[in-house]
Amino acid sequence: MEQEVDKLLSNPYAAALAYVSVAVLALVLFLFLFEFVTRYQCWDEIKKGNVAVALATGGKIFGICNIFHFSVKANDSVYQSMVWGTFGFFLLLAAYFLFEFLTPVFRIDDEIQKDNRAVGLIAMVISVSLSFVIGAAVV
Repeated sequence: MEQEVDKLLSNPYAAALAYVSVAVLALVLFLFLFEFVTRYQCWDEIKKGNVAVALATGGKIFGICNIFHFSVKANDSVYQSMVWGTFGFFLLLAAYFLFEFLTPVFRIDDEIQKDNRAVGLIAMVISVSLSFVIGAAVV
């Protein structure tokens, strides 16, 4: 069975489909986890036109995908990429909590929910920036 999977994944089209499928499924799961830890409902706020939430969520999407980008490039199998990408996601999640904790002047989630676009932009830049560092670390 394992040889059949290896043979299938030696086809570049099948391998690309497998990597993209895993990344999309992981993105959906990891966005759900982010939604679970924030104090607001991301997609409800975006539907209302909350630009700060859209910026912060866009940064999370980019960050997760960028980590998987590094993970796919650095690993020889879909499984290894998934494991390292998942580890990278948890590092990004930890960074999110650290950002919230190290900003004692105001609560990040509350400001983003109030459509404070400056905070949403900073949250986006932090997610994007850290995804490059995390991505480089998981290779």
